Amino acid sequence: MNEAALLDVIRINPLFEGMSDAEAEAELMNFDAKRQDYSRGETVLQLGGPVTRFGLLISGSVQVMTDDINGHHMIMATIEPGQSFAESLCIQNTLESPVYAQAIQPSSILWLSPQRLRTSPCFRFMLMLSRKTLSMNDRIQVLSKLTLRDKLLTLFSLLSITQGNEILLPFDRESLAAYLGANRTAVSREMSRMRDEGLIDFTKSTVKLLTHII
Repeated sequence: MNEAALLDVIRINPLFEGMSDAEAEAELMNFDAKRQDYSRGETVLQLGGPVTRFGLLISGSVQVMTDDINGHHMIMATIEPGQSFAESLCIQNTLESPVYAQAIQPSSILWLSPQRLRTSPCFRFMLMLSRKTLSMNDRIQVLSKLTLRDKLLTLFSLLSITQGNEILLPFDRESLAAYLGANRTAVSREMSRMRDEGLIDFTKSTVKLLTHII
């Protein structure tokens, strides 16, 4: 792909939309853009790894995925040329990525660094938006589950990433039910069943995930 074609692709992205060639090239320098090619099936973003750059897809196709508590793959997004991914994780300077990404076709990615943005007065605003985006993504993961039990386990699993096996829920029982879109009685009943089956233990807002389900 020649330089003119490359610039045409990146201008699909809102970050470069409406820029002249000179402006787009200057911004690529500001973002310290580094291009890398990947073969089909190759991992482009490592689960549990640090996220210091976000990707802008130049060609091919990439899927961003996560695994639920049972090890089932969940596709979070399919990225096409001109689209970007991992922006929120990158802005947060995430040390352990909760998602991973793979090239599902031979792909070329521009990896961009927001390091220079960190001195901008607008950076705190971007940080706030990225936190809200990540929080919304977590809720989408939870609500996408078909059963109340899977919703609970997914929520507990997400909270355990930062809290470990013993987690403090950020809700009372009424708020937890509202978050899950469920009835409070049904939530209490399901949690009691999970405790009886040895999946969890809990006292008030503290839930302990038993090691054999992690």
